[in-house]
Amino acid sequence: MRVVVKIGSSSLNHPQGGLHDQAVARMVSAAARLRRGAIEVVIVSSGAVAAGMGKLSFTARPVQLAERQAAAAVGQSVLMERYSYYLGLQELIGAQILLSRMDLAEPARYANAQNTLEKLLQLGVVPIINENDTVAVEELCIGDNDRLSALVAGLVHADLLVILTDVDGLCTGNPKQDRDAQIIREVEDVSQVWALAGGAGSMLGTGGMTTKLKAAEIVTRFGIGMILMNASRLEDLEAIVTGERQEGTFFIPQKHRLTGRKRWIAYAGLSEGTITVDQGAAQALLNEGKSLLAKGIIAAEGTWERHELVRIVDLSGQEIARGLSALNSEEILLVKGRHSEELLKMIPDVTGQEVIHRDHMTIMTDARGS
Repeated sequence: MRVVVKIGSSSLNHPQGGLHDQAVARMVSAAARLRRGAIEVVIVSSGAVAAGMGKLSFTARPVQLAERQAAAAVGQSVLMERYSYYLGLQELIGAQILLSRMDLAEPARYANAQNTLEKLLQLGVVPIINENDTVAVEELCIGDNDRLSALVAGLVHADLLVILTDVDGLCTGNPKQDRDAQIIREVEDVSQVWALAGGAGSMLGTGGMTTKLKAAEIVTRFGIGMILMNASRLEDLEAIVTGERQEGTFFIPQKHRLTGRKRWIAYAGLSEGTITVDQGAAQALLNEGKSLLAKGIIAAEGTWERHELVRIVDLSGQEIARGLSALNSEEILLVKGRHSEELLKMIPDVTGQEVIHRDHMTIMTDARGS
């Protein structure tokens, strides 16, 4: 069994800033118990920025990108030193993996990260993953470690994602404000519980319930279950992972899961532009399992080459799919609205009638047939 465990800043740091040694020790002890039970574990750990805040005596989370990156650069070494120390006490080896958006967006780098993590796990190493905050350009940031943990779970073909937080799970209301709020033990369809998501979380973190539900949406589409639970229950993590004990909220994996390239298309790759389709084409993609033909295209924005990733939106601007375009952006503008026979005459070196073949496309809405 292979498990990805994500722990957030609020669970690792003092409220006033600075790393909490005991919290890191508890996380490592839980990971060690999983390893002794023949469960491979990958840790996605927040805390670098918050740890740097403590070292730099910042009283509030930096707003400017350069300040956040400075705090992350200082804090990352502090964070890994503590992880390495406590892993050593458990006779385990840790490995620091810093991922950027581009590491997941480019197929070759994605495969390389996948191969490296696989080898580390084969060697019995505990990978400790964080976003490479020190060099990431803001528009290319993954944005939060909840999303990163979901992408990592797909990257390593995990059986389960566990997100540790400072609440007991997804509740019917905000448990910090509503004493009558009840934990929802199972969620079958993430789209049905979006209204329960609040705003941002603690001062030290970047995510709230919204980012956790987004992670659940991603990972369950990969066919991987997710548990959202309180970090105070870390001592019970092995029993929870093995199903001996129930804590928090379990998000049930979808039966029709995304695999292989379709995972990358949906959530890892960077889109280079947008194709707008008419209502008929939208319905054909969503409900009939069709490929995208030139006839249904009414507009295109952006610049891309053949076989690059683009978004497909309907007339309202809602993204309904993503896919690898057989034509570049100039060719799309040339053939939009035309029949397939005309496309083949106008661009004779194209290999097929489809602008985006179904095999190279992922549906992004709940009205699916991916």
